Amino acid sequence: MSEVKNVLHVENATMQFGGVVAVDNLNLDVNEGEIVALIGPNGAGKTTLTNLLLRLYEPSGGRILIGGQDIRDCTLQSHRDRFAAVFQDFQLFACRVGENVALSPQFDPERVRRALDHSGFQRPLPRGVDTQLLREFDDDGLMLSGGESQKVAVARAFYKDCPFVILDEPSANLDPVAEYQLNRAMLEAARDKTVIFISHRLSTTVQADKIYVMEQGRIIESGSHSELMAADGTYAYMFRLQAEKYKNAKSE
Repeated sequence: MSEVKNVLHVENATMQFGGVVAVDNLNLDVNEGEIVALIGPNGAGKTTLTNLLLRLYEPSGGRILIGGQDIRDCTLQSHRDRFAAVFQDFQLFACRVGENVALSPQFDPERVRRALDHSGFQRPLPRGVDTQLLREFDDDGLMLSGGESQKVAVARAFYKDCPFVILDEPSANLDPVAEYQLNRAMLEAARDKTVIFISHRLSTTVQADKIYVMEQGRIIESGSHSELMAADGTYAYMFRLQAEKYKNAKSE
């Protein structure tokens, strides 16, 4: 039986930096169209893993396959064309909204608008997608809040025509309502894309098809939200702890 084109398989992947192991003999599978969450403390290896998927690093050991092919067997550009990625340290540019979303001076206005809708961006734009952002070159350039800027960055992932989307802390600068909207957007995007996201807010992981809990470069638990809650392990402990904090904050 032939491999499904966009099934992703990580096999015994290891990554070391100066003798320090960041990813340790890691194995996981991501099926086409799944929403997959990576969670764990800082330094668990989550971002290193996504960097390996994007070939920003080459693994010290093991391999990563897409559709049964080692990702090192295709050109770097053709591999990265399969991914859209939004990291925590995104950057907006002093140009039109459409250019910021498409990352190109040429863009499809309708696709830009759809991508912004998917990201939950709701700020009125005086000139639509031709609205200038920032004020380096235009005193009337639109200045956005941190959450609005993040939504523009997330819209880039929805604009790009590719099978995989990687989101590193997509809700870090968002309030709870905007976070809910982004979750809905990810579900919408996952109708024809595979979404892999990193989050410390476990409310974002509830709707994931699969959750991988990482610690010290290894996967210590995996499953859906309901499966991991029933297992009553690390994920369940972390989720209940965060839920209790939200409950206490609401009652104050």
